Amino acid sequence: MLALGLMSGTSLDGIDAALIDTDGEAVAGFGPALTLPYPEPVRTALRAAALGDGPVEAAEAEMTRLHAEAVARLLKQAGLGPDAIGVIGFHGHTLSHRPDQGHTRQIGDGAWLATATGIRVVNDFRSADVAAGGQGAPLVPVFHRALAAGIETPLAVLNLGGVGNVTWIGEDGAMSAFDTGPGNALIDDWAATHTGQPIDRDGALAGAGRVDLDRVAVFLSDPWFEQPPPKSLDRDDFARLAAKLTRGLSPADGAATLTAFTAGAAGAAALHLPQPPRQWLVTGGGRHNPVLMMALRQILDVDVRPVEAVGWDGDALEAQAFGFLAVRVLAGLPTTFPSTTGAPEPLGGGRIFTP
Repeated sequence: MLALGLMSGTSLDGIDAALIDTDGEAVAGFGPALTLPYPEPVRTALRAAALGDGPVEAAEAEMTRLHAEAVARLLKQAGLGPDAIGVIGFHGHTLSHRPDQGHTRQIGDGAWLATATGIRVVNDFRSADVAAGGQGAPLVPVFHRALAAGIETPLAVLNLGGVGNVTWIGEDGAMSAFDTGPGNALIDDWAATHTGQPIDRDGALAGAGRVDLDRVAVFLSDPWFEQPPPKSLDRDDFARLAAKLTRGLSPADGAATLTAFTAGAAGAAALHLPQPPRQWLVTGGGRHNPVLMMALRQILDVDVRPVEAVGWDGDALEAQAFGFLAVRVLAGLPTTFPSTTGAPEPLGGGRIFTP
């Protein structure tokens, strides 16, 4: 089935859309992909909604409308009509994620999107897992495993979006996955505050600064890093601690120290993996930051490469994953597992909407 996946990440950069040909177990091929950047007012509205400072309904409606626009643009780029697509996998946008309280919330109007596009939609991928006692995240490991067929294992796939998460894949297809800690969120927020730019592009700010190792050590002493998986985070779980530990630092030194926080969190996560990986493949926006990638290589002390090194598209990977997961939902296959979210058993998820 040709599926179209949509992802709006906590980094708030925009909507990723991608086509994938799959039966929900193996990947037969990929189509084109694109990113539709969020206009600044939409970024602001989504951030305000997540913080409880703005109306959710208006942000959801505009965000869903932009997803429909992303679908239309991708179909035009591919030269396809809606009838060529079997399903849309629509992650939505996460406003809050508190699985320890039995709560996760992703906004996005699946029924409206199905009607607007004329294509069946699957969304709400996390709720069933959280309701059963799982973490509701990460969701992508089963897709990583499908992609990794033929790649030497044990393998770790590190996704550095707003939050970091890792998938470990063993020689027999076994999986382990969990959130590692902050991804780009702390760095992005610091850059926005101190430079007016949404990201530390190419790690330029961090590259001009010095890491405060004492503050990094305090950060990594937080009990969360010793907690065994499964575990997952909200985008802002470490925001208060990071603000405290960067107080008084210059913009460059703060960026360098926050970048070291993110790399150090991945190093702490490595201690929880079943076996040491032969290599780490990095996806998400963090792989574009050379300062962060260098820090990861130093801390992990093993081959660390962007996923493009094995032919994957790191900009489209999560969108592709939600197309893959949507097909699994239609096929009645599980999307979460005890070793990835702590679910009591392999579980399906998602809600299906028809035009």
